[in-house]
Amino acid sequence: MKRLSAAVAVLLLVALLAAGCGRGGSAEGTIVVGATPTPHAEILAVVQEVLAEEGYTLEIKEFTDYVQPNLTLENGELDANYFQHLPYLEDFNAENGTNLVSVAAIHYEPLGIYPGKTAAIADLADGAQIAVPNDTTNEARALLLLESLGLITLDPDAGLQATINDITDNPKNLKILEIEAAQLARSLPDVEMAVINGNYAIQAGLNASTDALAKEEKDSLAATTFANIITVRAGDENREDIQALIAALKSDKVKQFIDETYQGAVITVY
Repeated sequence: MKRLSAAVAVLLLVALLAAGCGRGGSAEGTIVVGATPTPHAEILAVVQEVLAEEGYTLEIKEFTDYVQPNLTLENGELDANYFQHLPYLEDFNAENGTNLVSVAAIHYEPLGIYPGKTAAIADLADGAQIAVPNDTTNEARALLLLESLGLITLDPDAGLQATINDITDNPKNLKILEIEAAQLARSLPDVEMAVINGNYAIQAGLNASTDALAKEEKDSLAATTFANIITVRAGDENREDIQALIAALKSDKVKQFIDETYQGAVITVY
């Protein structure tokens, strides 16, 4: 009998350990998600309410850098994170040996072209100055936006690595000024137009939906490439709680919050 009891105890211990495998450090029914404060943690605060109706508790852990959310997910302290786009994740995996995957694209934050000394795109004069971000990723996005408006033509092989050196046709002889992204809004009085990142536009009191002459659309190369994603450890993609998290993020309640709160500065892609 003692041997039988011992055997049962061992089996119970194995079962308990097995039940804990495949999850992070969260308790049953709790989903722990890492996020940067704006807009990700703000959006997740609404997701909490949706998940509560499904019987889940969402715990949000805020991070102010772009490294720890992935490292913390990899080591099992998080169930998912929400802060990055796929190109960043792929670079992070390659550089750090992590095995993290995207399970859903949620939103993007569009660049817009805003009027400075010229009020309308059709009124741009020959040699007009247009300011764009000077960092590689956002400069390419800005140039692609200008191309979509018919203002320039880019080398088709440049894609999201495009720089001003990849401009193959510039019928208005536009002067593209590369300026630090944070300074673009301040440059508006001095240039005809400027292409400004969503977050910096918001800080300057500009709204991509009402103030921009044009913005990245949700089906653009930039929007589909740089959409912010939900990331999990490889193998956790089909977990029931992860699928519940994705469904909550894509719910009507969360979409309404994003649309009403950010008014075009954050746009859902689902």
